[in-house]
Amino acid sequence: MHYIKLGHSGLEISPICIGCMGFGDPTRGHPRWSLDEASSRPLIRYALEAGINFFDTANLYSGGNSEEVLGRALKDFISRDSVVIATKVSAPMHNGPNGSGLSRKAIMAEVDHSLRRLGTDYIDLFQIHRRDQRTPWEETLETLHDLVKVGKVRYLGASSMMAWEFATALHLQQSNGWTRFVSMQNNYNLLAREEEREMLPLCAAEGVQTMIYSPLARGRLARPWGETTARTQSEPEGAKQSEATAQSDREIVDAVASIAAERGVSQAQIGLAWLRRRSVVAAPIVGALKANHIDDAVASLSIVLTDDEAARLEAPYTPRRDYQGLSDPVVLARAAEAASGFKACVPDLL
Repeated sequence: MHYIKLGHSGLEISPICIGCMGFGDPTRGHPRWSLDEASSRPLIRYALEAGINFFDTANLYSGGNSEEVLGRALKDFISRDSVVIATKVSAPMHNGPNGSGLSRKAIMAEVDHSLRRLGTDYIDLFQIHRRDQRTPWEETLETLHDLVKVGKVRYLGASSMMAWEFATALHLQQSNGWTRFVSMQNNYNLLAREEEREMLPLCAAEGVQTMIYSPLARGRLARPWGETTARTQSEPEGAKQSEATAQSDREIVDAVASIAAERGVSQAQIGLAWLRRRSVVAAPIVGALKANHIDDAVASLSIVLTDDEAARLEAPYTPRRDYQGLSDPVVLARAAEAASGFKACVPDLL
């Protein structure tokens, strides 16, 4: 395993990140298909033995149990200073006021809860899971800066939002001397390339690298077209195809399968290797539920696609309506809410 710097920072990470949403008690909350602790620990150890030092979780996953499982495993298997732990904040964690979002109160409470669950006194990469439209950017960004200064957090990251929102945040951080985001976690893969329009160029210009969730489009790129899994059966909405892009999606998946067969490798390796052609991409977040998922991710590091192969993979693509990759229902709902509020203020402009 070789290691790289994350964006314009000194943080050294493996170019593969293990996504821990699938580690945690499925009876504790989202997701319903996660592995319990006994099944999760061997996979965490397997990833460490492969040289992977980068793990991404969130306070939301399994009601916080994902953080607990990851923290206990890492404490048992490796020195704390040898790994990079990333977690997230903003999702609803309890009912009532201040139970979610990115207010100073919510962030200060949730970082302490995450530290306790992870069993550590610092978080390497603390990320805002989604933008909080109800809290001023200044309040959120200054609070995150304060966490870095008191030593609870080492680096800051963001996740899915509009490019103009991220540009605003980066400008405010620089103007006020606050700690800047070093990473953007977003949805990007061969079946979802809308981030190429604005977000990826913005990140490249600002020295921010991306961590890619759903790098294999919820597994669609890793298996023959139409084949289902336990996850797709438990999350039918997430697995649903858009009629407008179904034909081109199938052509892309077929191209992945064809190139994989020609090279004698798995489809997953081809899908992940394609991401490495983008220098702005630091690491795909691999949701490893089986050891072979980790094997495929590591093997993909040795694959360099030719320009002709990349063209075959990219040619069928049909642009999506969910611009900026905002296919997440939560993100779309918050964007609609923000647009509604803006229209109420300036109705004559809309």
